[in-house]
Amino acid sequence: MEALQLFLDNFADWDSFVRIWPLLWQGLQLTVLLSIVTLPVAAAAGLLIAILYSFHNRPLNVALLIWIDLFRSFPVLVLLILIFYGLPFLGLTLPSFAACVLALTLNHSGYYGEIFRAGIEAIPPGQREAARALGLHPLQVIFLVILPQAIARVLAPLASNSLELVKTTSIAALVALPELLRSARVAQEQTYNPTPLTAAAIIFFVLLFPFARWVARLERDMIMRQR
Repeated sequence: MEALQLFLDNFADWDSFVRIWPLLWQGLQLTVLLSIVTLPVAAAAGLLIAILYSFHNRPLNVALLIWIDLFRSFPVLVLLILIFYGLPFLGLTLPSFAACVLALTLNHSGYYGEIFRAGIEAIPPGQREAARALGLHPLQVIFLVILPQAIARVLAPLASNSLELVKTTSIAALVALPELLRSARVAQEQTYNPTPLTAAAIIFFVLLFPFARWVARLERDMIMRQR
């Protein structure tokens, strides 16, 4: 019992939680905002990469593959450091929020690009040829015929990558952006115990667990369709 009480006093102190909740709430709001802004931007960038790749222009495809491999190879933490602390030496200073959005977008655009590209490449070439034979413009073929089928095929990995992106927003703490993790660390310094970090972990779990279960269901459905 003493060990349990010691654990609760240090990691789950209710009085500390009540005191620092406004700070955690502010951090949660910023985390949600960062996710809402970054997700569509990164997905759109990845989709653009995949669409450009689908036209099979060799020089362009080489450039796109270099982009994908380059930013997927960079740890997003290192990328954020280079953007936030390195660009000012080149005369470009970005606010913390913009730097985080840019770092996450560059990193995840490569992953989204590969996912969309795999979906597009999985569509039988005959469908593209049939659509062209009906007189559709190449862009109409992509957006009306190919993409709806491609997205349906890769919905599970798209959702999984989106989940990873949301979790990766915690890197914003590195540049003192007061998202949830940063707010929890500041609150920890005020309360002198890890309760704020425990609270932040629980908040992340409560928010992301339903999404994680949905992703798992999509992955099971995808496996069943492939059998």
